[in-house]
Amino acid sequence: MDPILNRHTPPLVLAGPILRRVTPDRVCLWLATRDPVRVRVELEPEGTTDTRRVELDDGSLRILRAGEHLHYVLIDLALDDPLPTDAWVAYDLHLRPAGDAGDEWHAARDWAPDLCHEGHDRPFFRIPARVESFLHGSCRKPHHPGGDALAAVDTMLAKARRAENDPPPWPSFVVLTGDQVYADEVAGPLLWAIHQLIPRLGLPTEPLPETGAPDLDDADALYRHPKTYYGREGLLPSRPHNRALVEILFGGVEKPIFTSASAQNHLITLGEVLAMYLLAWSPVGWEGVDLDPPSGLDPEHREEYDTERKVIEEFVRHLPAVRRVFAHLPVAMIFDDHDVTDDWNLSREWEEIAYGHDFSRRVIGNALIGYAVHQGWGNRPEIFDDDLVDTIAAILERPGTDGHDDLIHRLLRFEQWDYQWPTSPPLVVIDSRTRRWRSEVAARQPSGLLDWEALTDMQRTLRDLPAVLLVSPAPVFGVKLIEAIQRVFTWLGKPLMVDAENWMAHPGAAHAILNIFRHRRTPKNFVILSGDVHYSFVYDVELRGRERGPDIWQICSSGVRNEFPSTLLDRLDRANRWLYSPRSPLNWFTRRRRMRVIPRKPEGTPSGRRLLNGSSIGLVELDGEGVPRRIRDLMADGRTVEFTRREDESRWD
Repeated sequence: MDPILNRHTPPLVLAGPILRRVTPDRVCLWLATRDPVRVRVELEPEGTTDTRRVELDDGSLRILRAGEHLHYVLIDLALDDPLPTDAWVAYDLHLRPAGDAGDEWHAARDWAPDLCHEGHDRPFFRIPARVESFLHGSCRKPHHPGGDALAAVDTMLAKARRAENDPPPWPSFVVLTGDQVYADEVAGPLLWAIHQLIPRLGLPTEPLPETGAPDLDDADALYRHPKTYYGREGLLPSRPHNRALVEILFGGVEKPIFTSASAQNHLITLGEVLAMYLLAWSPVGWEGVDLDPPSGLDPEHREEYDTERKVIEEFVRHLPAVRRVFAHLPVAMIFDDHDVTDDWNLSREWEEIAYGHDFSRRVIGNALIGYAVHQGWGNRPEIFDDDLVDTIAAILERPGTDGHDDLIHRLLRFEQWDYQWPTSPPLVVIDSRTRRWRSEVAARQPSGLLDWEALTDMQRTLRDLPAVLLVSPAPVFGVKLIEAIQRVFTWLGKPLMVDAENWMAHPGAAHAILNIFRHRRTPKNFVILSGDVHYSFVYDVELRGRERGPDIWQICSSGVRNEFPSTLLDRLDRANRWLYSPRSPLNWFTRRRRMRVIPRKPEGTPSGRRLLNGSSIGLVELDGEGVPRRIRDLMADGRTVEFTRREDESRWD
């Protein structure tokens, strides 16, 4: 690595602050800093002179050292005197490097002058007594050219505080329902930026398990390797099942939608994963990065690099807005496949092959460690006990040591990634990636998205709630034609080719989730929030039976920075409406019989269209019973599209 890359000294704060779980008696914040710091939190509810200043101690502050110039600051502040609800609360983080002999504290305006909206000198948040509106979305791919919907959110928030008449709603939180980063699909310029940031942060070199490639013993050798850009599938180990490993972990021939070009820069090392998050969430890491291409690219990849570079530069321009959004709204997160690797845990066969080799397990495990540090902790801090945090901290400092694979084994068996936030209605987030119902009939059959124990736990959580916001990364009620296509390819033994993972793909999981909805003690109103599919839609669902079941709204918003191939989606939308019309006998061959489904129309789209394409994020407004009264998507191009219901378009499904 060129020594010149080490000459740029990073600023004190590399990313954040990101608001995570926030209640009247608890405030959780995440940030990444150059040095270990002392932290003083200031909280000031609007309309009072009561500024609370708390210098954090070991009970409310954990600092994890990942490199010479990378430290994670995890703040979990319990408040004896609760904050008021439905009031603006200004906050500030005063920082001081731990080794600084002076007494000077640095306020947020010093280390992040672009963190606040116009007219404000501190960030702020609002704790609602009742959830009246929220945002949700998934699939934020940096090198997608369609814009970033989080920038549209920043614009909306700025207007909400400035407007005197009819201001936009202030969301209670934003739910990111998967694919916050794309570890398996990285643009060449982004990977080059990652490799420039790693030495600048002083991240330690990670010894690698046997790969089958000569002289590829550690991370530094990987970064220097001639195939490190646009050729990483050639670095997989040479074993009898190598072809299957290529197909599953890096795309390959069995799954043409996930092309080899998409997977050629798959993240491998822990250092790459850590740097990826910093570059995806903050503009700071990009300072001093030279996006001129690395040497050695062949003409074909040089052309691809130049195309991707334009999009990545546009992605970076939006990062100050993204950082502001995360500093002003509590952020709930859950992984989906691209946070780790495509088709993660899709089938029992996938798991047996991918986890059956030390190298592929390390690749998956490194992404999961990155998720735990950057996303998982803030969802449910109480489950990260001292032992687990200490174990993660040790591996961040010494990756590749004996404990590294032990930590990966522990995280792969971890069963507490799901969580709920005590909002009104409650936010209940399921883990549909690691607690799967694996097929005992055929290894290639898609796994159910939740196993029996997880479904039972979910039913216990939902019991007797009047209403719930249920986060399922994959839609429970999806487009039936697409599910039928997935079923056909599964029957042909090619489930990976079409991402054959949906709730109806596994009979046991399908019947269980539908029975949960029908149970007499389930909530009256279900709002299901999903992503994954790279388009948006809204279904009103009513269950038919001896007694009227709950009202269900399936709301899918995907992606924040991604979209489906436009022509293909148009054809699938048209064919779905024709093949599964209210009178079609094909409806009797689905697992979703005995339902009334009302697809909503996105306004401003061509006649008959039910699926909305384009980078966007969902905005849902609720009434006092937890019923959606308005459902919209904020588009990255500045438009706002509302989903409207027409009773004459209902059908029995």
